[in-house]
Amino acid sequence: MTTPTMTWTRLSRRLGSDHNPLRRRADRAEAWLVPAAIAGFLLLSPLVAGAVAQWVSADNAAVLRAQQSWHRAPAVLLQATPGPTMSMDGANSWIARAPARWTENGRPRVGNVPVSSGARAGSTVPVWLDRAGNVQVPPLTAGQLGDRVLVAALIALTVLAGLLACLARLGRLVLDRCRLAGWQAEWLAVGPQWSGRR
Repeated sequence: MTTPTMTWTRLSRRLGSDHNPLRRRADRAEAWLVPAAIAGFLLLSPLVAGAVAQWVSADNAAVLRAQQSWHRAPAVLLQATPGPTMSMDGANSWIARAPARWTENGRPRVGNVPVSSGARAGSTVPVWLDRAGNVQVPPLTAGQLGDRVLVAALIALTVLAGLLACLARLGRLVLDRCRLAGWQAEWLAVGPQWSGRR
C-alpha cells in the first residue's frame, strides 16, 4: 500500500530534490525539464490560443465583409460531377468543380463552378460571383467560421506542445553532453591514480 510519505519521497527523488550527494546539477536540471515544459504549456496555451483565435476572428470578419459584396446567379451544369449523391446525413458528398453556363449582366458566361458531388448535367445550381464577376466558393456559414477559429487554436496548441517537447529534448541533449564532459574530466583526474600511472 502506498502512503502519502512514500509518494512524496518518490516525487522528490524523481525531481532531484532528495539531497542525494551523488546527484549532479545536470541531473537535477534534467529532472525538471518535463515539469517545466508542462508548466510552460499550461501558462502559454491560453495566450497562444487567444492570440490565434483573435487573428482568425479578424480574418473571418474580413471574409464576411468580402462576402457581402457577392451575389448569387443560377447556373446550368454542362457536365455531371463525379461521386455519390448526397446521403441523408450528407456524410458522403464533397465539393467538385464542373463546367456550367450562367448569365452575368445580360452576357452569357461559361466556366467551372463549385458544386456538390453527384450533380447531374442540366441541373440548375447557385453560383456565387464577386463584383468583378469571378466565381467564388459558397459563402462560409456561421458554423464554418467558428470551426476555423477552433481548428486554428487546436493547431496552434499542437505546435506549442511540439515546440516545448523539442526544447525539452534539446535541453536533455545539452545536459547529457555536459554530464559526459564532467565524467571525462573526473576520469582524467582519477584514472591515473587507479592505473598506477601518475
